[in-house]
Amino acid sequence: MTRWIAFAGIILCGLAAVIVGERNHIDVQASPAAILYFVADTEREITRMPMHLTRMSDEEEIRIGNNLARGYDKQSTFDPDEARDQRYIQEVGARVAAHAKRRLPYEFHYIPDVNFVNAFAIPGGHVFIGKGLVSFMDTEDELAAVLGHEIEHIDRYHCEERAQQEQIFRNIPLGGLVALPIEVFEAGYTKDQEFDADREGTALAVAAGYSSSGAVHMFETFKKLDPQYRRLASTPEQELSQVAMETLEGYFRSHPLAEERIQRLNDLHLANHAEKPLAMRPHPSLAGDAGQSSK
Repeated sequence: MTRWIAFAGIILCGLAAVIVGERNHIDVQASPAAILYFVADTEREITRMPMHLTRMSDEEEIRIGNNLARGYDKQSTFDPDEARDQRYIQEVGARVAAHAKRRLPYEFHYIPDVNFVNAFAIPGGHVFIGKGLVSFMDTEDELAAVLGHEIEHIDRYHCEERAQQEQIFRNIPLGGLVALPIEVFEAGYTKDQEFDADREGTALAVAAGYSSSGAVHMFETFKKLDPQYRRLASTPEQELSQVAMETLEGYFRSHPLAEERIQRLNDLHLANHAEKPLAMRPHPSLAGDAGQSSK
């Protein structure tokens, strides 16, 4: 009798799970955002799983990060403008990383794809930022804040822990981490980890001589951009811009609300002064979208 009661309980729990799942079902249309939605949700669940993680050495983390970076950095050659932008991002990143707690060989990679509206970090000191995200920036202080945020994901071992969680979840050896998809690190971290990276990343930028208003203005831009923004594309340029906007939806899904992040940064009362103009040309179609979506 006890077995039948237990069996009935399992069946009832299963039915309840199906009903709840159907009620909470979210329809996401086919788009780049859907990929990031899936990975972000999966990664959040992984971080809730009880795991015993042994911190790897800096040398091991750097080796893993270098291997991952070789797989993610597909850009072998840049045109003159892209090469200049790459050097500029490296200079700003190095200025901010000089104030990081961990002494790692930080490297900064520019992805000259206007549809890549994101930035992410991987273990060992590599930070990637896309042209699509830079296109929404007006000042160097905003760029420094974003790079500082990603540096802190490395500095505070968030990237290393993510890699170890993936190793356990996927049941692969450390050497197999080189095959991890890029979305694993694009997806956001826990809410607390994102807030920590906001706070400490902005402090890094301020220590490097930038204004804390750079981070605030970046989040104000995100706040103005409607994640549900939609329009019919009538030209190839508009189609590309729409892809970028849909990818940005994934960023909104995998990161805390911009309004709350702004409030927390304002509460820190960090140095606030005039910002330095960004020494990169914005992409006209995306800059135009930001203006339209804010109306």
